[in-house]
Amino acid sequence: MNNSLGIRGGRILDPGRGVDLVGDVLIREGRIAAVGPDVAAKAERVVDARGLIVCPGLVDIHCHLREPGFEHKETIETGTRAAARGGFTTVCCMANTEPPIDSRAGVEYILRTAAAQGMVRVLPIGCITRGRQGKELAEMGDLAEAGAVGFSDDGSPVADAALMRHALEYTSAFALPVIEHCEELSLSQEGVMHEGWVSNRLGLRGIPAAAEETAIARNIALAELTGAHLHVAHVSTTESVELIRRAKARGVQVTAEVTPHHLALTDEAVMLAAPALSEVEGAESPGGLAYDTNAKVNPPLRPRADVDACIEGLADGTIDAIATDHAPHAIEDKLCEFDFAAFGISGFETALALCLSLVQAVGAVREPPLQLPVLIDKLTAGPVQTLGLERFVPGLGSLAEGAPGDVLVFDPQTEWVVKPERFVSKGKNTPLAGRTLRGKVVATVYGGRPVFIEEGVTTSHGR
Repeated sequence: MNNSLGIRGGRILDPGRGVDLVGDVLIREGRIAAVGPDVAAKAERVVDARGLIVCPGLVDIHCHLREPGFEHKETIETGTRAAARGGFTTVCCMANTEPPIDSRAGVEYILRTAAAQGMVRVLPIGCITRGRQGKELAEMGDLAEAGAVGFSDDGSPVADAALMRHALEYTSAFALPVIEHCEELSLSQEGVMHEGWVSNRLGLRGIPAAAEETAIARNIALAELTGAHLHVAHVSTTESVELIRRAKARGVQVTAEVTPHHLALTDEAVMLAAPALSEVEGAESPGGLAYDTNAKVNPPLRPRADVDACIEGLADGTIDAIATDHAPHAIEDKLCEFDFAAFGISGFETALALCLSLVQAVGAVREPPLQLPVLIDKLTAGPVQTLGLERFVPGLGSLAEGAPGDVLVFDPQTEWVVKPERFVSKGKNTPLAGRTLRGKVVATVYGGRPVFIEEGVTTSHGR
């Protein structure tokens, strides 16, 4: 009974194994020991989960922890603390740091710092090219040997098609994915939001959907040519989803992710009501129009039809995982003119609640667009399968016996108001300030140790 924790009486969802039952989870010596009726009674400490949902800890395959180089925005310590508060027990961090993670030393630094300071598991993603410059391949072999779980120049798409082909061919030897931010820069041309009626009304330079779609089409063709694993980051348009759907039907080894904000928000979030302007940080009002720089993200928020297509792609399996693209920024990065504001949303602490809105009915007739087990799958087993993370952490994303003791307990009904000043992330940049969300993390357990417990949660000693 040494070092044991029980979680009692919750609805246990383990979609990767088809488990949906009411019962207990027992964790012993950092690993899942048993799932079933009354097993929590054997634990030294017990968390009461009656009326709550219990599932594997969430897995995020796309986030930005900013360290090294941008510690004023986030650190591995603050980012993983925010992740724990959001229900995540494993996060994969992108390589756009300073210096970029393009060497063995960079990967080792991330792993060493996360082991010493992190609240949850951190798996590093290495660069595709040296310095993320898009000119020559990084030492992918060294990166893989050091522990990189994939390769990406995220934020800097690889423009050279021949170089991308070589990257795909080379990574096949390691059975690791190339994770691409798909954007044709000659089409986006320094745009700052989706090209459409909202951008026209606000007088902002638009990014057409075609900038994403043409890049995805090219990269799918290269994945088909090489037989390598292409992972498309943060899908956001209708045609992007359809391109991936058709490629999968042909047998192309392509996977994809979507962010909570691209599932729940539209480009209209950029446009603020002018009367509230004086109360909103990071807004400007030329000609009586108001902009919210906190809604500036890349790829940009899209219209409702694109949001619906992404939800449909998630439901039918075209999109494999939900990933936060957590992108924290300092206040000065957003408190400026829209053109000069940084892209990105601080997403760890709101991700689950945004996603849960997709399983709540919106009317008397219309059904929820997603069922809860499907949603949980896209946040647990789905991300693990997408990047093949089980080779690095056996049992990750499940509650199978012997799996890591990573567990999330949440209340799908509790409502709360988003107050960015209370975020534990250094990044307070969110367009959700003041919005009421439903669904709250109650407890996050990593390796059998509670790393976040909501105030007031009942715990006791087992028998």
